[in-house]
Amino acid sequence: MIVASLFLRQIQYLCSKFRKMEIQNLSYLLLLLIYLVIPVALCFQKKVRFVFRLRYILPAIIFAGAIFIMWDLRFTQMRIWTFNPDYLTGIELLRLPIEEWLAFLIIPLSSIYIYEWLKIRFEDFEKPNVFVIISLVLLLATGVLAYVFRTRIFSFFTFFLSAIYLGYTVFRNRFRKYYTKFYLALAISLIPFLIVSALLNSLPAIVYDSAHTMGLAVFGVPVEKIGYLFLLLLINVTIYEYLSNRKQQ
Repeated sequence: MIVASLFLRQIQYLCSKFRKMEIQNLSYLLLLLIYLVIPVALCFQKKVRFVFRLRYILPAIIFAGAIFIMWDLRFTQMRIWTFNPDYLTGIELLRLPIEEWLAFLIIPLSSIYIYEWLKIRFEDFEKPNVFVIISLVLLLATGVLAYVFRTRIFSFFTFFLSAIYLGYTVFRNRFRKYYTKFYLALAISLIPFLIVSALLNSLPAIVYDSAHTMGLAVFGVPVEKIGYLFLLLLINVTIYEYLSNRKQQ
């Protein structure tokens, strides 16, 4: 009875929220749909068999999402970034907008679909040595940026964690054969990511404290956000491939 009562109250709460909403309150939620444009355009590729890969994809998304949700919660509490309620549904979970939770599901799903499509569509296109060099350059760059901007919290944590996880990935040397498709998927995923992030910043649905960033932006999007996406996708794809290969052995 207690559970049923709590569930009913939650439904009533959500209904009251929806009744009070205006179209602009759906801005962030609707913009997330842009991430689905590329996967939908590629969905006619029958060989992908994406549904059958979900048993490996979802654990990766949950693990990476847990890390980023904790990061998001802490930075929101510290007001390193803030959310404008005018462009949100007002529905929260652990004091974090539901749109943020959905972003950590939709963005990896979209990117991994692109990644899998590339593995099939360009199966013979491999440049592992080139992308190993690119990875080493990125490792050095993120390490240097983390040190130089160590007093800027968003910059430091983004580049420091990227350097740590990229270094682990490179020197463990089990991801070498996936570098080509990963970086191509990252490049394609950047297109909707920059569009959505630029629109969110221009509304503004999300406001970043400039005291904690480098002050450099791409289409109005802090450079740190690109590093944020890189780390999110790298964790998702490496765990996904680890689980996939382990099951096949």
